[in-house]
Amino acid sequence: MKPTSLAIMLTSAIFVASWATPALADVEYQIDLTQPQHHLAKVAVTFPQTDASYLTVNMPVWRTGRYQVLPVADGVRLFKATDSLGKILDWHRTASGEWQVKLDKPSSVTVEYQIYANELGDRLRHIDRSHAYLDASGIFMYSPAFRDEAVKVNLSVPKEWNSYSGMHSGQKAHSFVADNYDVLVDSPIETGINQHFSFNADGREYEVVFWGEGNYDTKQIITDLEKISHQASVIWDDYPFERYVYMVHATSGVSGATEHLNSTVIQLPRFSFRERSDYLRFISTASHEFIHSWNVKAYRPQGLVPYDYQSENMTELLWIAEGSTSYFQHQLLLRAGIITAEEFFDDLSKRISSNQHNPGREIQSIAEASLGQWSSTWGDYAVNHSVNIYAEGYMTSLSLDFDLLAQTKLKHSFRDVHRKLYQDFKVPMGYNVSDIKNILKGLSGTDYQAWWTKNVTSPVTLDFDAMLLQAGLKLGYGKDAKTQVAAGLTLTGLFDDLTILFVTREGPAWQAGINAGDEIVAVNGLKVSAASWDKRLADFNPGDTIELTVFNNDQLVKRSLTLAEQPKGELTISPVKKVTAEHKAFLKAWLGIDWPFDTKGQYIKAEK
Repeated sequence: MKPTSLAIMLTSAIFVASWATPALADVEYQIDLTQPQHHLAKVAVTFPQTDASYLTVNMPVWRTGRYQVLPVADGVRLFKATDSLGKILDWHRTASGEWQVKLDKPSSVTVEYQIYANELGDRLRHIDRSHAYLDASGIFMYSPAFRDEAVKVNLSVPKEWNSYSGMHSGQKAHSFVADNYDVLVDSPIETGINQHFSFNADGREYEVVFWGEGNYDTKQIITDLEKISHQASVIWDDYPFERYVYMVHATSGVSGATEHLNSTVIQLPRFSFRERSDYLRFISTASHEFIHSWNVKAYRPQGLVPYDYQSENMTELLWIAEGSTSYFQHQLLLRAGIITAEEFFDDLSKRISSNQHNPGREIQSIAEASLGQWSSTWGDYAVNHSVNIYAEGYMTSLSLDFDLLAQTKLKHSFRDVHRKLYQDFKVPMGYNVSDIKNILKGLSGTDYQAWWTKNVTSPVTLDFDAMLLQAGLKLGYGKDAKTQVAAGLTLTGLFDDLTILFVTREGPAWQAGINAGDEIVAVNGLKVSAASWDKRLADFNPGDTIELTVFNNDQLVKRSLTLAEQPKGELTISPVKKVTAEHKAFLKAWLGIDWPFDTKGQYIKAEK
């Protein structure tokens, strides 16, 4: 039933009156989500009494887990500030995410504003008829003067909604409490129409909240999440949480995930759970975010401690925070029996192939990429001149793990580095480069300065063949390996579009003067389509020169391109012919599993 105008006015009056009540010592938030259909909410925050002449109020300009400045404050409208008596206070805006409220006398201050929340894919804030996902960095303003004060959050929601968070529950329904704003900002709230499950593992409580319909299997997911939780002791001595909440969004297209203090949100298109490849994508993401409860949330680089919510948090060690989390995620799944050795090595081979085809690794170091993450962009230039802290950080972690295993004769691994980081550098401490080097020296007795210079602060091309040989493994393209022509360009892949997305630096198309954004029209004077592009290239041999007709900046031009050669098929990992006991021991120390191949080099099928 649609409420009358009078009822709305009375409800609003009561709600505003409750907002105006000053808190005692806590910072108290109220959010009205009772009319969510237009992605709008009313927010109010009451700060304790202050004697200052100005109260500074901030909205973060980024959210934790995404190292990029965002236009967060653009969702704020109808800003208003009042004192403890309800008197309207003057204010002015001093930065994109900052307001200053003027005070004539000591008083508590209540700030009210409207928030627009339709950034589901950013995992920042989203409100609609069925739910609200509230990351505090996109919803709740704070004052630096009261950042360390205890926090209360009260929600007014439709009666059929249920609310969950990693925070402790308050004294009434749909309310939560936190020790301070830093806990609040790292404890998102999922409220709405959802499914809720729980389980216990290793003395810890876990909750799983599903929002949105999809083809996910809740029983399988919960079974596998429990298996993951038992693998924590492989790396760390204990847990940084007593309770952990998985929030799963089955969406209409967006995907991604974000770690938080004792929870995570994972998003996938609603019908992208059932196929094995889709499920592996989901469960590996869950493993990644679970690891983040230690690596990033419990310990992190000095540049991220404490979080500065109003500007970039610079560190050259983001590759450890993100890349080594990616490195460990499949290892936990393998040890838990969730994925097979074949699936593990298939993932690794794809990562190695991607690394070998990334020309940016010859230009940018992983340390520089970590420092540049805040200003990084995606596109042709990035592919050709940059590395990714996740993908390249994975490879740097792999290289360091293998080196440490070899240096210590399998007594220590990269897992021990993270165990020490957790033991010695828990937040509010932070670790730096010297701390990492000291840990490595303590474990191995070796000075890692030269290794660090070669692999971290310099662009590096890894020798994967030599690395994998230590574990009795080799790279290849199969027994009957073949080659094919390469033009050194990538199309958008959209329908019949022949627009070029990437041009590989120093490759054939690059040398021919072809650019990203050019649209291919013809090969040797004959029209070509996106569907026939690969077949048309197969008509030629490496070394042949073809004439491409392209639109460049809307002008029709011709370019001569000499085709190169590249392996045909997918890169694979397989055992070497002569496997030794040393090979098997290395693999066991690395992955924690027995040798997974039979005498013919085939994967041993796991018993059901």
